Amino acid sequence: MAESSEPIIRVEGLTAGYDDFILLDNLDFEVRRGEVFVILGGSGCGKSTLLKHMIGLYDPKAGHVYIDGDDIVTAEGEKRRAILRKIGVMYQSGALFGSMTLLENVRLPLEEYTDLSDSEMDLIAEMKLELVGLEGFCNHLPNEISGGMQKRAAIARAMALDPMILFLDEPSAGLDPITSAGLDALIRRLADNLGATFVIVTHELPSIFAVADRVIMLDKRKKGIIAEGDPRKLRDQSTDPWVHQFFHREADTVVA
Repeated sequence: MAESSEPIIRVEGLTAGYDDFILLDNLDFEVRRGEVFVILGGSGCGKSTLLKHMIGLYDPKAGHVYIDGDDIVTAEGEKRRAILRKIGVMYQSGALFGSMTLLENVRLPLEEYTDLSDSEMDLIAEMKLELVGLEGFCNHLPNEISGGMQKRAAIARAMALDPMILFLDEPSAGLDPITSAGLDALIRRLADNLGATFVIVTHELPSIFAVADRVIMLDKRKKGIIAEGDPRKLRDQSTDPWVHQFFHREADTVVA
């Protein structure tokens, strides 16, 4: 569960889109230190786009994203590098380099951001792979392991620098229910044991209920947030028809 009500991320007035199209309009929300925070919603509502703005990959049309008090939108040079040092990212596909072993993949952030020796980087990479249950697979290439194991290796790489915040984009995408449940259990265990903050994009209901302390729900019709809170309370108590429809897996019969 969340360690503190203190926000570690503040999103203020964030507007995002492409050319003249606005996908997300004037978003405001906070992520509390130590919680597992899930961004959810239907297809095309802007979940992954929001995450990419939060990690500084995209520049917003307006607004700010504060990471531990510093605005990633306006930061440049060493200031921006210091902010990026505080976060780790697992992209939807895993984004492992196919020609590199798992150990070499996990080492990459260490090579970019530290001056550690090769042996020190190897040791840290081995420890991170062990944390996700991949001890003994250090010298395997990504195509030599399963999709679920690739996702675990990508999480290990995201943890390489002991970040304050881990961003996971659709971690269960493409996985069978058993593998997905195992990944959910891993995420929850890491959150409980490491004390890091997790920001996760997903629309998978079992995963949402398994890992989330708190959620925001985006809706493309509103171009923003239509619900926020404990996912179980939203499922059981929300009077918003779109929120009810999402959490109860009902066909799209609601008329806008």
